[in-house]
Amino acid sequence: MSLNLALDFNQLKSLIAQCGIEEKTEIVRMLERDTFPTRFNRFMNKIRKSDLTLEEITAEVETVREKMYRAEK
Repeated sequence: MSLNLALDFNQLKSLIAQCGIEEKTEIVRMLERDTFPTRFNRFMNKIRKSDLTLEEITAEVETVREKMYRAEK
């Protein structure tokens, strides 16, 4: 048997507000899974548009490594 229920966005938010913490946590996990590809693609596009050069990235990595090395001593 297949059933459908039409809700507008405000009704959906109202229903979610009535859920317990476990149900809300499950909804968050579901939404994170469903939206991951979109969020990841947006992130990658943002990175690709960065003006950083490989030399700048390498210099920053070396700076962090040096700080970590000094902290170990």
